[in-house]
Parts: sequence; C-alpha cells; structure tokens
Amino acid sequence: MTVAPQFEVVVNDEGQYSVWPASAPPPPGWHLEGTRADREACLDHIAEIWTDLRPASVRTWLDEHGR
Repeated sequence: MTVAPQFEVVVNDEGQYSVWPASAPPPPGWHLEGTRADREACLDHIAEIWTDLRPASVRTWLDEHGR
C-alpha cells in the first residue's frame, strides 16, 4: 500500500495560503496554519477558508479609503 505524501497549509503575513511538503520547514515569510493532510485535502481546506484572494494590505487600503 502506497502512502500519499503529507503536506501542510502555510500562510504568509498578507493572508495568502499555500501547501508545503510536511517534510520541509516553511519558506521564509510563511508559517504553518495548522492543517496537515494529503495535498488534495489541504487544497480543499484552503478553498474553504480563503474566500478573499486579495492580499491583506490591499484589503486594508481599500477599507481605509472607503472602497
């Protein structure tokens, strides 16, 4: 039986999400979100929680300028 590689969901300071191999530390600027599963499950989780794809700095700017 083949075991699927494990991945982790990572997020950066802009609130952008990605998947990263569980066997490696996250790249600089990214931290673990807390979800660990196979790639498809991680992608499904990201699709569920990341509903606004704009970077956090853009959302903040638009909120501050009434847009």
